[in-house]
Amino acid sequence: MAAAKKVKSLPKADVEAIFARFHEIEPEPKGELDYLNAFTLLVAVVLSAQATDAGVNKATRRLFELAPSPAAMVALGPDAITDLIKTIGLYRGKAKNVFALSQILLDRHGGEVPQDREALEALPGVGRKTANVVLNIWFKQPTIAVDTHLFRVGNRTGLAPGANPLAVEQILLKVIPAQYMLHAHHWLILHGRYICKARKPECWRCPIAQWCRFEPKTPLPRGT
Repeated sequence: MAAAKKVKSLPKADVEAIFARFHEIEPEPKGELDYLNAFTLLVAVVLSAQATDAGVNKATRRLFELAPSPAAMVALGPDAITDLIKTIGLYRGKAKNVFALSQILLDRHGGEVPQDREALEALPGVGRKTANVVLNIWFKQPTIAVDTHLFRVGNRTGLAPGANPLAVEQILLKVIPAQYMLHAHHWLILHGRYICKARKPECWRCPIAQWCRFEPKTPLPRGT
């Protein structure tokens, strides 16, 4: 994820106004991955790397019916896991990781998903972004998972101009008002996914356009 042309950081009042607007529109935003419990959430996020949430949900529907726990996933075995998720990109490697992390959860954590970043990141296929998603969604910790959407929004808007995902994450943790921190991750990702799109941001319908640093703003398409 390469940073775009750097813009100036937004003043505190503008940052507060942006998150107040997000909260006004959707007080409790939700992620789009389907899951049953902490374990299936973890697996879904691992599988979502370089894949769409819709594609992951389609593949995990049957997988989670058969294996909603680490023990059931290990019993299912790597070959069956591979076959069930073969519609997802990089499915062979992901299947190995899902099997391996399930075994580690049984061996080291009593079959439970740990709510500790270090322990999560020690699992196969789990990096900082995945750990942050699980900590935020399931354990309600105020973490920021920087994916390509959030990285783009942080840089374009001036909310968090940073050269890499970790830099954007650290800036956001400093500037986002405490009362908005829990849901900030979802607001920003969904905003990047549906409005502040990569090729052509839809500025004409953006609820935070008045504070955003991105220029020139994309006009309403002709004939609309």
